[in-house]
Amino acid sequence: MQEEINSQEIVDTTDYRQIRLDKLNAMKAEGFDPFTLTSYPVSVKNAELRQQYEEKEKAVLDSANGDEEQIQAGLDKIKEEVLHVAGRIMSWRKMGKAHFLDIRDHTDRMQVYVSMNDLGKEAFDAFKKWDIGDIIGIEGFVFRTKKGEISVHAKKVTLLSKSLLPLPEKWHGLKDQDTRYRQRYLDLICNPQVKDTFVKRSQIMREIRAYLDNLGYVEVDTPVLLPIEIGASAKPFVTHHNTLNMDMYLRIETELNLKRLIVGGFDKVYEVGRIFRNEGMDPSHNPEFTSVEMYQAYTDYIGMMDLIENMYRTITLNVCGTDTVTYQGTEIAIGKPWERLTMIEAVKKYAGVDYHDWKSDEEARACAEAHHVEVEEGKTATKGHVLIAFFEAFVEDKLIQPTIIYDYPVENSPLAKRKPSDPAFTERFEYFMYAREMGNAFSELNDPIDQKERFERQVAAKRAQGNMNCQVDEDYVTALEYGLPPTGGLGFGVDRLVMLLTDSPSIRDVLLFPTMKPVASKDTSQNTDD
Repeated sequence: MQEEINSQEIVDTTDYRQIRLDKLNAMKAEGFDPFTLTSYPVSVKNAELRQQYEEKEKAVLDSANGDEEQIQAGLDKIKEEVLHVAGRIMSWRKMGKAHFLDIRDHTDRMQVYVSMNDLGKEAFDAFKKWDIGDIIGIEGFVFRTKKGEISVHAKKVTLLSKSLLPLPEKWHGLKDQDTRYRQRYLDLICNPQVKDTFVKRSQIMREIRAYLDNLGYVEVDTPVLLPIEIGASAKPFVTHHNTLNMDMYLRIETELNLKRLIVGGFDKVYEVGRIFRNEGMDPSHNPEFTSVEMYQAYTDYIGMMDLIENMYRTITLNVCGTDTVTYQGTEIAIGKPWERLTMIEAVKKYAGVDYHDWKSDEEARACAEAHHVEVEEGKTATKGHVLIAFFEAFVEDKLIQPTIIYDYPVENSPLAKRKPSDPAFTERFEYFMYAREMGNAFSELNDPIDQKERFERQVAAKRAQGNMNCQVDEDYVTALEYGLPPTGGLGFGVDRLVMLLTDSPSIRDVLLFPTMKPVASKDTSQNTDD
């Protein structure tokens, strides 16, 4: 009678760990310590082994033309090939002197048949003391069982690493999200399909680099630690450099250093960089995230619109095999031409309000009040501030299909070049999908006088809010004084793109190790991680 070995026969994890620790100590007392093994000669991975056997089996059947003796001889020939596989024991069934294990490596699972007749009584008795979760090596041959499952027939088994903690029983994807994020290693062991998201993330990164490299962009690295806090709106993390005895700031963007390189003579540069912002957390925000920023001399924001639209289309096709993806039940047509609207046009389309009807800032503020639109700047709000508030209130949640919104008010675009035809606006765009901002781009401001004035206004606003540490980046202004050519720049968050292409609802699903509150300080009355 088949018996299932239950990984949770002992409910108390502490007791279960002690039992496994006792087994380990007994092994050591007998002269064997699995943790001293340094390698194992794996000859084939599980997925590859399964494919190879199917191909060899097909060749045997095709050449035998139905002759049973030839078929058997061919299959016996395959069994003569000695192989070595390794992996973690995920399940264990015993039938008297024969045991069936499922082991998993990074490619797939594989059934393993182990019997006392093959191992000998002493080795088999030692093997029976192993546990689900242990990592083992198997020397043997591949065959197909009577039930039709490709399996490995073990001639020798080796314990490569002892698991001291039991795997959860009947994991089924680990429904406890908090545990999944905190113990990603356990999530990956017991919920292997999670790995597919991160494999796809790696593919997306390769495609981004390949696309930009093929356009002649040069990938560079710029500092993570910066000596000053700039006046931008994002709040940085602060650390201290002991040798220099000075506070330093983790970067909130890579923009200014990349544009310094354009000044220095690079025409096309990009960086895949880790960014840190000391701000709120929600399903689309994590304090540290990965961005791609790119800058190209002698183009403008229209050129960057064309670049990003074609880049997304190419990446999606190469990674997903289609340029239309389903995200949270909604089809997103990345391959179709993206709608392009100015911010004025978008507000008029979705809010029914026309910026051009406002003759003064006072009229704009009165319009906002009439439409119950809250404007953060209050009585000092300009027409530009009000337009932005209308956009956030009426437009963003309507932008499900890929949409480019361009020509932003100068009030919230301190690094973008003003439009020559209307200096109240800048040559800036953001693009949206599934009502979520995915990236940001400018015709870069290269007037050092205008840039310094905008920096100074930013710093003054920060200091008015009580932040006395922020400063004007004088060195960047100096760089502009040497001359920045007309330049287009664009940045986007990799994590949000991965969320889109893997149909992941939360940014934490696409980060292997998302930021979490320490367990010891968790407030049991309210989970602020969600």
